[in-house]
Amino acid sequence: MALIQVQSVSRNVVTTQGELQILQPMDFTIDAGEAVAVVGASGSGKSTLLSLMAGLDLPSSGHITIDNVNLSELDEEQRAILRGQKIGFIFQSFLLIQSLTALENVMLPAELAGSKHPEQQARELLKKVGLEERLTHYPNQLSGGEQQRVAIARAFIGRPQILFADEPTGNLDSKTGERIEALLFELNREFGTTLVMVTHDNSLAERCDRILHLDGGVLTEQRNVA
Repeated sequence: MALIQVQSVSRNVVTTQGELQILQPMDFTIDAGEAVAVVGASGSGKSTLLSLMAGLDLPSSGHITIDNVNLSELDEEQRAILRGQKIGFIFQSFLLIQSLTALENVMLPAELAGSKHPEQQARELLKKVGLEERLTHYPNQLSGGEQQRVAIARAFIGRPQILFADEPTGNLDSKTGERIEALLFELNREFGTTLVMVTHDNSLAERCDRILHLDGGVLTEQRNVA
C-alpha cells in the first residue's frame, strides 16, 4: 500500500539570474514499511525532494500525498500538524536544543503532542539507544555519535509512520556511523516505520529496500536492492 505518492512533482526557484529548475517532474510511490534511499551527487536535489515529501515546502507542479492526504491542499499550520502526527526527522547536524538535557530533548516532542507519560517514553527510548547513563548530559557534553543517538530517540518518540533522515551519518566517523546505521535499522524494524533516507553512503543505501537516484534534479533510476 502506497503511503507516499509523488506525482509529476517539480520544484523551481526564482534567482537574480532567472528561474532555476531544481527538480524536474518525477513520479514514484513509497509503500508503508519500506526503506528507501535517495542518492546522488551534491546539488542533485536530494534534500529538496526530502523537504517536499515532508511538507516543509511545496512543489511548483504536481502533488505529494501522505497517507492519502494531498499536502498542497493543506496550509502551513495543517502541514505542521500532519508532521507532528505522522513524521519523524533525523538530521545530519543533529539539531538538538543546547539548553536541554538529552532526556529533555527527547521528551519535548511528546510533551508538545500532549503525551501522558513523556518522561517514561523518553527514558525507555534513550535506554534502547544505549544512553541510559547520559540522561542529564547536555548536547555539548556528548560526542557526535551520542548526539545522533539522542536525535534518533527523539525522532521515534512519537512513533511516526514515516521517518525522514537527511545524511544521518554524514557528520560521524566511519566506525560511529556504522553503529548509528545498525541502530537506525534496528529501531525502524521494531517500530514498523517507513524510512526515507538521503545519503552519500553507498553501504547505507544498499541496506534499504530500494534506491532512488537523482542526477541534476532528474530521477534517473529506481532500483530494488537484492
